[in-house]
Amino acid sequence: MDRIRVLVVDEHRIFAESLATALSAEADVEAVALGSVPAARQLLTRVRAGAHPPFDVLLLDAELDDAVEPGAEQPALLTWVAEGFPTLRTVMLAASDEPAAAARALAADARGWVAKDSSLARLLRVIRGVLRDETHLPPALLTGVLRELQADRRHRGERERLVESLTPRELEVLRCMLAGLGRKAVAERLYLSPHTVRTHMQNVLGKLGVHSTLAAVALARRAGIPPVD
Repeated sequence: MDRIRVLVVDEHRIFAESLATALSAEADVEAVALGSVPAARQLLTRVRAGAHPPFDVLLLDAELDDAVEPGAEQPALLTWVAEGFPTLRTVMLAASDEPAAAARALAADARGWVAKDSSLARLLRVIRGVLRDETHLPPALLTGVLRELQADRRHRGERERLVESLTPRELEVLRCMLAGLGRKAVAERLYLSPHTVRTHMQNVLGKLGVHSTLAAVALARRAGIPPVD
């Protein structure tokens, strides 16, 4: 029998370990518990290097994940997983039902949203369901999530129009910002002076209508702009 390997990441370590133990009691499930996003990144990096067996499902604390509030210089965990582990399905573990947060998670390629107080049987149905390429949401959340996704689609069009107002060089600078490069690193990469890079960054913020690098990065990510390699 093929075993389902589950990675549980929750800042409440006792909860994560208890859940992993309960899941591992199933004959076809093997679960590992971690307490932070950095620890998950490290373990999954070792998985990608072939130093660890691959995981099938990631159960991620919705309050812990940096993808729920995009804008961090480091790629959000859901984005990072979607890009580097296309066969790994992510399910959010939530303390409460929040349509906006659930919609953002689904837009970042999460496959489900499950309450932390759900029964083990319910969680196992979701785990097995996402492995069949199903998407699982509580029925009470469905209307709110659809409304949020429709609103985001309208806003994405507005964000795309703002990005289209950038010059090619400004877009290059923005993509460097998306990769987390500072002013000096951008200058070296694009063979520009730090002063010129500073001017381009100010122009980017002005055209996007934001007041910080983090806000510009968040807007660009939501508009689908890729970082530089």
